[in-house]
Amino acid sequence: MWSIMGFSSLGLNQDLVKTAKLLGYDQATPIQLAAIPVILKRQDVMARAQTGTGKTAAFALPIVHNLCAQPQDAAAGSQPKVRTLVLTPTRELAQQVFNSFKTYAKGSSLKMAIAYGGVSLRPQMAALQLGADILVATPGRLIDLLFKGAVDLSHLQSIVFDEADRMLDMGFITDIKRILKRVPSQRQTLLFSATFDDEIFKLSKTLLSDPVLIEVDSSNTAAVEVEQVVYNVDEDRKRALLSYLIGSKNWQQVLIFTRTKQGADHLAKEMVKDGLKTLAIHGDKSQGAREKALQEFKDGNIRALVATDVAARGLDIESLKYVINYELPFIAEDYIHRIGRTGRAGSSGIAISLLSVDETYLLEEVEAVLGERLPQQWFAGFEPDLTKPATNTRKNSRSAQKRRHKERALGKPTGNRRRRP
Repeated sequence: MWSIMGFSSLGLNQDLVKTAKLLGYDQATPIQLAAIPVILKRQDVMARAQTGTGKTAAFALPIVHNLCAQPQDAAAGSQPKVRTLVLTPTRELAQQVFNSFKTYAKGSSLKMAIAYGGVSLRPQMAALQLGADILVATPGRLIDLLFKGAVDLSHLQSIVFDEADRMLDMGFITDIKRILKRVPSQRQTLLFSATFDDEIFKLSKTLLSDPVLIEVDSSNTAAVEVEQVVYNVDEDRKRALLSYLIGSKNWQQVLIFTRTKQGADHLAKEMVKDGLKTLAIHGDKSQGAREKALQEFKDGNIRALVATDVAARGLDIESLKYVINYELPFIAEDYIHRIGRTGRAGSSGIAISLLSVDETYLLEEVEAVLGERLPQQWFAGFEPDLTKPATNTRKNSRSAQKRRHKERALGKPTGNRRRRP
């Protein structure tokens, strides 16, 4: 839990300190202790922290403090100008961050808006016409609004890049460059990420001015509260083992990751046939369908939720205990984001990876990022057939796919269309 003494000592105004107390925050987390005083001084920040460590509060609380300390002119008929822009890679994360800002700013005069794709543009344009001090948006939808002249960023004082690594992975570097042309050069820039790599540092040099570097734990590590288990299993028996684990152990609220949208849909249907209430979410689902599935999961109406990495980024499910990698990700850093959905805010969690022989190289890449070996084991009754030959003929093509992913992140032409949440 988070002592009111901890937050009161960081320099936040008393309204925010009281809000923290009402929310049950006792002691500030390491990322909050490190980042809040720096952001209050309006310095640029490049911060890395695991998901579930209070990262959103680390930038949202001091931003609300600074905006309240410098109210806009209340001229007759004038509407608030956007002074803070928060960019997130996905709709779900945008909603999570937006709701956090609303909670922290409750009782203040600050106005805020949210903009993301997959829904009608008109309501978001109408909300912006009423003015907003804070705008939380995905890059693709913000570009749409800028092209339509629906938002003015010329008065921007601070910009936050949340989950910057995921924005690079999704190829938003071009949108980011377009957006930066519309914002003042004199501004505070905050870059938050769960992982750091060469691409992130290269991006930071174009965004930040003399930033304070904050790293609250060893680079690219998984949350210590998460128990990591790897089961060796044949590819064609993964689904059977998955359903057996959930059913025999009576697990509730299990978040499962696949690499593709088609794989997520197929797995969810097969699990339903096994008697487990399951839904899938991914980028091809409408926003309404994704929100409905997530709410069903949170309410306990379904036992399992199958998700792709894009759809799952930003999911904040209280007390989620079980995360299962049905397939390991092609981008090793995504493993950390996946298992970071559990073990949040100091609670414990279990992350299980189902590993077929053809995915061994992916596990090796994950281990290289983690800097540790993940012991492999067999589950009784589902032991792999060692007489089967490995069929990892797609390794080279997948490596090429990952290389194109990074090239696109750095703005190099690849011939692939990027995703626009």
